[in-house]
Amino acid sequence: MITTSPSEFLEAFATLAPLPGAAATARAAFMVAPAEFALAQESARDNRYMDLGLAVDPLRALAQHGALAQALRVDVPVITFPGDPATPDAVFPNNVFATAPGRLIVGRMRHPVRQREATRADIRGFFGAVLGYDEIDLSGRSDLVAELTGSLVIDRARGIGYCGLSERCDPAGAEAMHQAFGLRLTYCFELAETEYHTNVVLTLLAGRAAIIAADGFRNPAAARVIATACGDRAVWLSPAQKQAFAGNAIALSEHRVWMSARAVHSLTDAQREALAGYGFAVGVVELDEIEKAGGSLRCCVGEIY
Repeated sequence: MITTSPSEFLEAFATLAPLPGAAATARAAFMVAPAEFALAQESARDNRYMDLGLAVDPLRALAQHGALAQALRVDVPVITFPGDPATPDAVFPNNVFATAPGRLIVGRMRHPVRQREATRADIRGFFGAVLGYDEIDLSGRSDLVAELTGSLVIDRARGIGYCGLSERCDPAGAEAMHQAFGLRLTYCFELAETEYHTNVVLTLLAGRAAIIAADGFRNPAAARVIATACGDRAVWLSPAQKQAFAGNAIALSEHRVWMSARAVHSLTDAQREALAGYGFAVGVVELDEIEKAGGSLRCCVGEIY
């Protein structure tokens, strides 16, 4: 079921118990290293978090990316694929490649510079030939835009999706992702005009709690619906904290959420205490160089289920 109605969503949500045996967090992660790190001009057209006037340091970006991979290995195995200078946004692979148990989903990207990422035979081969995953390929669909877990934030324990509609995901893309991920219920809502991806304004923490930036939603009531579904276990972000990428976080275990240093520094003591109360320590990695490209920690991480 896919719905844009808050009442329909909450009624359906109330009938769905957690899926037996479903993991709330990934069993491993994959990343793509920044190669000759640069800012993609095409992506800047609808990513207001980018500033093309900023100078970048490719070696510093590569070092920060390596430090992130090393840090995440505390929670899960991490595989890093090599980057390609022709695809500067490949450092954010979760928009192009994502998984459900036994399946690799390949997204349909809006911009040509990102569509090229979907042709990576080594990444497809790793999931197909090595892990034995089936492949669901949306990349050739000209009738939709579906930027996977950039646009779709998933409660994996329940099989429920939260999909923000924007220039990076249209209703047809939402429907295609609902089917590809095998979801039971998807709540669709419009993002604010200044937003491009849902995972910048919403993080789900192992199905138990949420981090929400209400001003990232065209209708803040949609944000409140998500908080209600989480039993009101939500950390609410200010616009400044959203800009610091505090909403672009990820939980790779039942007890830790990962954020960039900039994001963590923006949190108040009360917000840190709330996260601790929900059972989450905060892992911190400096990513200020990579953040110049308009994404942060969660964007760098592809999940393997």
